[in-house]
Amino acid sequence: MSATLNKVMLIGHLGEDVKMHYFENGSCICRFSLATNEVYINKTTNEKITNTEWHQIVVRNKAAELCEKHLSKGDKIYVEGRLRSRQWQAEDGTQKSIVEIHVNDFVFLQTKKENAPLSKEEQMTQLKKQAIDNFIIPKENNDDYIPF
Repeated sequence: MSATLNKVMLIGHLGEDVKMHYFENGSCICRFSLATNEVYINKTTNEKITNTEWHQIVVRNKAAELCEKHLSKGDKIYVEGRLRSRQWQAEDGTQKSIVEIHVNDFVFLQTKKENAPLSKEEQMTQLKKQAIDNFIIPKENNDDYIPF
């Protein structure tokens, strides 16, 4: 078997607001850190221990714009993607490297922006939609028999 697999699935909380970068060709990319926790009880001390791992997340194009619109620090998200490492030279001349998760699928699990108050324009749009959805056309009275 010569197949390989590079797949990562995480559920965690954003450690920062989404940072967007737009390119000249119209594409865009967003980056944010994601915290995942492992909680266990130390059997000797009976103390609750929490270990936090930080992951660097990268999302591209339309998906990145959705993340920017709906996510903020502390929000809970499911991401699925692949590991990718990259290297670069910093301004001070040192070599830097990082391992990132390039996302190809995600689900917003809990966002603060969901519960944020709606703007006046959003409230009016919502009210108009409700009015249209609730509009009932009264039935006509067709008790008269007219053969034509």
